Amino acid sequence: MERRNFIKSAASLSAVTILSPDAVFASGTKPAIRLGFIGCGGRGTADISSMSRNANVHIVALADLFQDQLQAAKPKLDQLNAAKGFSAISKSNIYQGSDAYLRLLNNKEVDAVLISSPCYTHPEFLEAAVSAGKHVYCEKPVAIDVEGCRRMEQLAERINGKVSVAIGFQVPHASPYSEIIRRIHRGDIGKIVNAQVYYMASEIPLKPYKDLSYDEARIRNQFHFRELSGGTLVDQGIHMIDICNRALQAHPLSASGYGGLNSGVEFGNAWNHYQVIFKYPNDVNVSYHSIQVGKQFGDVCARFIGTKGIAEAHYSGGVFISGENQWDSGVARNATELSAEQRAAGVFLSSLHDADANKHRNFIESIETGNYLNEIKHAAESTLTAILGRNAAEAQEELSWDRMHFSNERIDPGLNLSQFNRG
Repeated sequence: MERRNFIKSAASLSAVTILSPDAVFASGTKPAIRLGFIGCGGRGTADISSMSRNANVHIVALADLFQDQLQAAKPKLDQLNAAKGFSAISKSNIYQGSDAYLRLLNNKEVDAVLISSPCYTHPEFLEAAVSAGKHVYCEKPVAIDVEGCRRMEQLAERINGKVSVAIGFQVPHASPYSEIIRRIHRGDIGKIVNAQVYYMASEIPLKPYKDLSYDEARIRNQFHFRELSGGTLVDQGIHMIDICNRALQAHPLSASGYGGLNSGVEFGNAWNHYQVIFKYPNDVNVSYHSIQVGKQFGDVCARFIGTKGIAEAHYSGGVFISGENQWDSGVARNATELSAEQRAAGVFLSSLHDADANKHRNFIESIETGNYLNEIKHAAESTLTAILGRNAAEAQEELSWDRMHFSNERIDPGLNLSQFNRG
């Protein structure tokens, strides 16, 4: 089945999700959303596990390029289904190969899909899912290049409230982050003058690759390749860039920066450190700094400096405002300072403690209620912001938003996927 023919022949979008009578909770009182899973790696498995625990879903279909990924995922997902009184995933609903995602999307038993395949696939897979009339939860970023983002901007306009599409930016759905952004918008830190965001991560270990074809070795180590993941700034640092855009309610006008691949692993080409200055409207400059080096994970933070105070949000280290309108989320700023009473009371050490549950629950509830989401436009803007920073650093010159956006840059992954089709 070719993607072009699939999209051409796909049924027109339906405003109503049709649920099978047997897709119900064990209590028999509430139909479950039948969920397909495309891209069965570790990141996606964590997402779908959270979605199963926190929302009304029955996992009914799997698709992946590699058979071993499907074999590893199925027992875990069957166990999630069993815990809710649902049947195991049928062997006939398990698809492998380069067209596996299309065969899953053509399955009428599937109401919604979770896409967590490598980032370079996201524009094509999202377009195909929407054309098939499926509700979609897709991991971020929406693309690895400008051309892919522009396709997503156009897709956002075409959806027109007929399906629900969520993009995997969990951080804004964490209660502490949501509240601090709300307080910034209402003026608690006054006029924002400057901001600092950073993501100091440890390196991603290489998976075995020496006995594999070059294409398979790259795909299994996608995060180490610019042409597959977009690089660490686009794939990982985008979390804090997205928070910055939300807090400032704008995208940058231009960017300049530096970076490189120093002390890197022996297989890969993606840069592992960046320092970028973004120029936002109203003369607000934002410094961005990220690394993906070594064995020690550092800190992740967004800090906004205003005329009345400073708003600071860490993954682990507190979320709070200092200044005229002091506020603290209650997330521990230092785990070693917790008293026995605080530990007993369950004081949170991570500001992301409820992010996944909130995000995944919101997506499924949007389908159940008919209050459909369309997060593509904002996600494309955040992805383009990350691409602006990456491309400016690689060029080592100031790059404007308009110049970047109209470049229609396209990155070719250079893959021969037919080699992974069985039979």
